[in-house]
Amino acid sequence: MAEPFKAPLRIRLNRLWLKPLFRLLFNILGRVSITGRDNIPYGSGYMIAINHISIYDPPLVLSFWPEEAEAIGATDVFEKKYQGTILRLYGVVPVHRGDYDRSLIDTMLAIIKARRPLMLAPEGGRSHVPALRRAKPGVGYIIERSQAPVLPVGLTGTTDDFWQRARRGEKPALEIRIGKLIDFSSQPVEHFERRALRQSNADLVMRHIAGLLPEEYHGVYAGQAIRP
Repeated sequence: MAEPFKAPLRIRLNRLWLKPLFRLLFNILGRVSITGRDNIPYGSGYMIAINHISIYDPPLVLSFWPEEAEAIGATDVFEKKYQGTILRLYGVVPVHRGDYDRSLIDTMLAIIKARRPLMLAPEGGRSHVPALRRAKPGVGYIIERSQAPVLPVGLTGTTDDFWQRARRGEKPALEIRIGKLIDFSSQPVEHFERRALRQSNADLVMRHIAGLLPEEYHGVYAGQAIRP
């Protein structure tokens, strides 16, 4: 049974200055646009599923998200001097890629049960290229356990060269495209073996994300995008 979730006070206080600071930085360095705000199910437990190109994706989404969202992040990023400091200040939950972590799963389920949004990347890590990679089944496992809806979010402009372009004064366009909520609560499962169902659900989320992105971003989901 997952324990009730509540972010520590120091983390909640950190977010009061971290979010506006990063919003300011992104607005100075780039041109941020957000579409689909009306699709956010405020005050409920849901997952925010993003495509993950670079280190800029999580702070972009978290700083501009109109609710205070929780997030998970790879432990290897915590080991990096500056990035790790920011993750700890915000209260990102560390995850060991590829490992089964019961404590992590309990925390993720507790976040959703507490009616809070949880941001994750179904691809399992940064791709470093715009083209989508195949989703890992992990998000499908959390869908199975929580029966929580998923809000697909497509990000464009957050390529690895964003900082270099911004320094040259190009003001790169950064887009956060929020799709329609995906409801898994009434999905029939009798035709799927459990592992296959998890991967199928993870792929479904990615197909919705692909539908929010330009075709050159579709990658392995080319020809499979679900438009909102």
